[in-house]
Amino acid sequence: MDVDPRHYEQIGIKDNDIHNIVLSYLVHNCYRETLESFVDCTGMREPADYIEDMEKRKGIFCCVLEGNALKAIELTEQVASDLLENNKDLHFDLLSLHFVELVCAKKCTEALEFAQNKLMPFGKEQKLLEKLEDFLSLLAYEEPEKSPMFHLLGSEYQQHVADKLNRAILAHRNLPSYTAVERLIQQTIVVRQSLNQDHGKDEIPPFSLKDFLKG
Repeated sequence: MDVDPRHYEQIGIKDNDIHNIVLSYLVHNCYRETLESFVDCTGMREPADYIEDMEKRKGIFCCVLEGNALKAIELTEQVASDLLENNKDLHFDLLSLHFVELVCAKKCTEALEFAQNKLMPFGKEQKLLEKLEDFLSLLAYEEPEKSPMFHLLGSEYQQHVADKLNRAILAHRNLPSYTAVERLIQQTIVVRQSLNQDHGKDEIPPFSLKDFLKG
């Protein structure tokens, strides 16, 4: 039986449902120690099948964030041999992180050679050609951190690639690539948009996660 979205606040939520949402988040982000503590506190059964997978994904995730993209590629090929071969955009992103490390270390000659050998073959696709040009432009600046493409040098881009790789590995293993929390937020936004269409924008304000958490 469908429930009118306007009555969602009246629906009770079971503790077990909340626990599963939290568990999904911890497994997705490879927080093993926190997961074990959470399982102990709630009396839930530990998802044993996911432990080995979490450890492997965590190792790959950490390599990306620590600036060792080539090692991350090597480990990814061990757990999902055809993933990067079939996902050129992700493969390029990982290789670009190594290029960035060379640029930041002022190893411009080595960076150029790496780009010619590893990155330029991706330039056959228009989307990747544009990304390639953005990265190569970093070599034109003595201080690339002051270039228009400075964001490619930051930790946010590194985090973006790490998250993208994590989701891709999960999907490759036929596991959810998004946490239950993310899917709930997406569903909330869709429901709110539907209510806006039915009742007008002035009656129901757009969903804001920031405002929701304050409430």
